[in-house]
Amino acid sequence: MKRYSEAKMPLSWGAFRMIAFANEKNEPMPHLALVSDHMNPDKPVIVRIHSECLTGDLFHSKRCDCGEQLDESMRLANEQGGVVIYLRQEGRGIGLINKLNAYQLQDKGLNTIDANTHLGLEVDAREYDMAVQILEDLGISTIDLLTNNPLKIKAIENSSITIRKRISLIIPAKKENKGYLKTKKEEMGHLF
Repeated sequence: MKRYSEAKMPLSWGAFRMIAFANEKNEPMPHLALVSDHMNPDKPVIVRIHSECLTGDLFHSKRCDCGEQLDESMRLANEQGGVVIYLRQEGRGIGLINKLNAYQLQDKGLNTIDANTHLGLEVDAREYDMAVQILEDLGISTIDLLTNNPLKIKAIENSSITIRKRISLIIPAKKENKGYLKTKKEEMGHLF
């Protein structure tokens, strides 16, 4: 995977560079790094590794807290000179169609884990080696990791990147996502 293109992006949170990373030049859905204009790789950098969630990020679904996590991460990245890495691995790596099928099962009473396994899918098929490659490309060696997910922590700890500290990303629960957040905490070990 390598850096193929970048552009200045004046976003509602502030000034960023958007950098596209992919295995091929014409990849239609590259991974992205949103880099604050005042990011300094010589100091610890606040970093959010965010997996794509079309329903939450774009359509503001209340089934999850993803869109709100992304919004808060972008705000903090602008404020503290950080980076948001946007990985194209929708629905914990199962894709949008399977995610919508899992939602149908959740509407019938299954939790997010049971819905995925009922469909013959992994509970969490995401990978984070791309995020490590992006951080290395950006010259970042020490980070303050903005996450609640122990799998992201483990992936970074097993890489060349040093985690100086973990910062919780707490979004208040809504009636529509209380069960989802409870499952993430109690069954997936998320650190709230």
